Amino acid sequence: MFDFVDRGAEDEFALEANRAAFRAIHLVPRVLADVSRRDPATTLFGAPVGMPLVIAPTGAAGLLWHDGEVALARAAAKAGIPFTLATGSLTSMEEVAARAGGTLWFQLYMWPDRAMSHALVDRAAKAGFEALVVTVDTAVPSNREYNLRSGFTIPFRFTPRNVLDVALHPRWLAGVLARYMLTTGMPRYRNYPTDMQARMTAAPMGRAMPKADSLSWDDLRDLRRRWSGRLLVKGVLHPEDAAKAATCGADGVIVSNHGGRVLDSSIPPIMALPAVLKRLDGKVPVLLDSGVTRGSDVVKALALGAAAVLVGRAPLYGVAAAGPAGVERVLDILRDEIRRVMGQVGSSRVGDLSPDVLRLPPGFAAP
Repeated sequence: MFDFVDRGAEDEFALEANRAAFRAIHLVPRVLADVSRRDPATTLFGAPVGMPLVIAPTGAAGLLWHDGEVALARAAAKAGIPFTLATGSLTSMEEVAARAGGTLWFQLYMWPDRAMSHALVDRAAKAGFEALVVTVDTAVPSNREYNLRSGFTIPFRFTPRNVLDVALHPRWLAGVLARYMLTTGMPRYRNYPTDMQARMTAAPMGRAMPKADSLSWDDLRDLRRRWSGRLLVKGVLHPEDAAKAATCGADGVIVSNHGGRVLDSSIPPIMALPAVLKRLDGKVPVLLDSGVTRGSDVVKALALGAAAVLVGRAPLYGVAAAGPAGVERVLDILRDEIRRVMGQVGSSRVGDLSPDVLRLPPGFAAP
């Protein structure tokens, strides 16, 4: 499961490039500016947020900690930021909404049977989710070879290696798997329709979720007509795709390469961000996802023009280590780092950040 969270697709060129792209951007400190009242709080889609972060949709949280999705959502609510629940979560959207509260977004993978997907959208609306995040970069399954090597498949492929691995992790065995078995049984994809809700022992991991390779912009227009809340499109890297999404009614675009987990050698989102911002020219907010590990990364994205940044792996590390307290600690670290870097570049408010505090590598133009 660590490999599932930590690693990327194939040779992990995209995973490495995401970090390298952030490292190539330098910050220019500004001095003798009164930053005694610096505040990372801002607004997103007209609503106040405690900092310019959103917890990204991740499907493994419930396997890292019992009811891990609830732990993530509660920590996000406490921090005053949105939490995005994945289609493939092990806790149902209704349960997360009832137990966590806060600002909830729902991430949608479209299925070949559009009616089933639309039923999921209707459930999210009824449960009180405020935004629908449609992931569009996974029409074709990714090639995450490490899942097969690690035996992390559904059904689980028991090997001497992974049986020993589980035996060496008694806290997980007792605190996660055993708790599920004693309460709700073997974990299921709780957001799937009843007749499709397969047990975790039903299909290959990473290739089990039914996804449609026939999706088109018409499907996005259909979702816009059905969904009255905010509609975001996640997985955009080409500026023309961003413009098309806005034309189809999207309220926001998330520039993302799925954390380097789908198309290896894909362009790092932080490098794609300026062209997307320039093409959209303020029509809709643009958020950034993938490769973010530090508060300085958040500041770099904001200075380029992103409205907010999604973080996925970091909260998962936190929930795996210490449950709700671990997620809260991760968000505290990121908040402290954002505030510190804001002060070091002479900005008291998120809105003060601009490309002036950046030195970009050759060929990397600000919008």
